[in-house]
Amino acid sequence: MRRWYKLLLPAMLLLLWLLLNESFSAGQVALGIALALWLGFASSRLRPLRSRPHKLWLVPGLAWRVTVDVVRSNIAVGKLILDPRREFSPGYVHIPLELRDPHGRALLGCILTYTPGTVWVDVSDDILTLHVLDLENEQAWIDLIKQRYEHTLKEIFE
Repeated sequence: MRRWYKLLLPAMLLLLWLLLNESFSAGQVALGIALALWLGFASSRLRPLRSRPHKLWLVPGLAWRVTVDVVRSNIAVGKLILDPRREFSPGYVHIPLELRDPHGRALLGCILTYTPGTVWVDVSDDILTLHVLDLENEQAWIDLIKQRYEHTLKEIFE
């Protein structure tokens, strides 16, 4: 897996370089190859912890769930903002986390922050503090995050 990562990252960086420069000239290709190789090498030295994900077949289902939730949340937040008569009650939810892997926690933080209407505020003593734009039922949010995201991330990373 690591060998593929060492080949895939420079290839993607080269492709991105060429697309951003809108030029496939020999000079841009040479410069792109040099930058891609150097940045690929440099970025591998910045990661002190190595991830060892398991059950990778769960990732497409998780990605689909996140995509659906982001679309639904965009619609819900749009309705809240565009209807000035609608009342909403922002608030904080404190969620006990069982997820210990730092990569899994980082991915959970990304998922929750990318979803409109929620922001990962803090995690201390294994309690996640989440700000929710329209908090109606705190227990529903706790159950949603633990069952929908944390359980799957635990299976993948632990």
